[in-house]
Amino acid sequence: MSARRHRQVFALAMPMVLSNITVPLLGLVDTMVIGHLEQAYYLGGVAVGATVISLLFFLLGFLRMSTTGLAAQAFGARHEQELLAVLIRALVLAWILALGLLLLQTPIIELSFQLAGASAEVEYYGRQYVSVRIWSAPAALTNLVLLGWLLGNQNARAPMWLLILANGANIVLDVWFVVGLGWQVQGAAAASVLADYAATALGFWLVWRTLKRRGTVLATGFWRNSLSATAFRRLLGLNRDIFIRALCLQLSFVFMTFQAARLGDSVVAANAVLMNFLMFISYGMDGFAYAAEAMVGKAIGRGSRRHFRLACGLNLFWGGLVAVLFTLVFWLAGKQLVDQITSIYSVRQQAYGFLPWLVAMPLVSCWCFVLDGIFIGATQGRAMRNMMLLSALGVFFPVWWLSQSMGNHALWLAMLCFMAARGLTLAWAWWQLDERCAFVPSAKR
Repeated sequence: MSARRHRQVFALAMPMVLSNITVPLLGLVDTMVIGHLEQAYYLGGVAVGATVISLLFFLLGFLRMSTTGLAAQAFGARHEQELLAVLIRALVLAWILALGLLLLQTPIIELSFQLAGASAEVEYYGRQYVSVRIWSAPAALTNLVLLGWLLGNQNARAPMWLLILANGANIVLDVWFVVGLGWQVQGAAAASVLADYAATALGFWLVWRTLKRRGTVLATGFWRNSLSATAFRRLLGLNRDIFIRALCLQLSFVFMTFQAARLGDSVVAANAVLMNFLMFISYGMDGFAYAAEAMVGKAIGRGSRRHFRLACGLNLFWGGLVAVLFTLVFWLAGKQLVDQITSIYSVRQQAYGFLPWLVAMPLVSCWCFVLDGIFIGATQGRAMRNMMLLSALGVFFPVWWLSQSMGNHALWLAMLCFMAARGLTLAWAWWQLDERCAFVPSAKR
């Protein structure tokens, strides 16, 4: 592997790693400003409320994933009109889904907190958070599409600025609203809403600049072809599979939060602290997953099996190396990081006991994150769906059920096994598809 190829990975991955770190950093600031209030139930309320919002938005994360894969393949094939059509179709779908969330927000909130089983205080503040944050849906879903399309254009700098603005503004507003104005949980939610809309404005400007630089003009029949039933059926079919995959993933995380809530306010608050570490892992690894999406999609668009395999190998190598660094940080400085997040003694003591799970997590989970990126870039939604179903239903829930006498340790054991299963099953599916030349069909000829 030449130095030029490694630089190509870093040109795509590092801007996304740096910008992605701001996502869990935002969660960390949320937890810190709320975690230093006088009661654990404020932190528990934000944890449960943010979990509900994360479930909704992450379930619709297929908007970014499918847009990245389809845009990268159109970019690799040098099909300018299809590249723009991918953006239009994804935006239409995003706005329809956002409208649905706003219209259905009341039953969504009621069902979510019936399932949560949290204490009365945690539920009260969780409802406050969700009822404000839901109004960011149009901007948040639009941002998913814009980020995915820019990344599919092999442009990691524009998504980097998009995420840095969104999360940087969120952090500043978070501290102002919660600490400065004393708005508590509602302040944390309002900060996220305003930041999302600011990012949308920047995102449209970045897209406009990209199109202007290329001199893109609409061809005859562009709108008819872009919004055709056939094109939407392909998009919906891919999004259906990624949605099912995301549903299984998010149900596992939501189950972990809700089950911890049943174990007590201190336990759910401790898990909220530690989940920030897990988010650092996932968003750090996602930098290389995003690079894999862009590089794999481009290679497939050009019909190059050699470049496809090279993209896979490079991103897996660097993803594994970064995972080692995460493990060292959590091992050497885990307790100090917990102390920085919360000053509540009972929460700290609970978190210390579960830190060893976080030390092992990066080395076990890094493979599934990068492999996800490979399958997204290849638009192999069905294989991703099947491997996720197997990992969630065949590993996560059975492991928890068999070990539930261990309390919260059972939840972390199930999560660790779940991540391992995702990596192993995706690796097996990759080998099977590559043997049949299913990733790059032109390689058969």
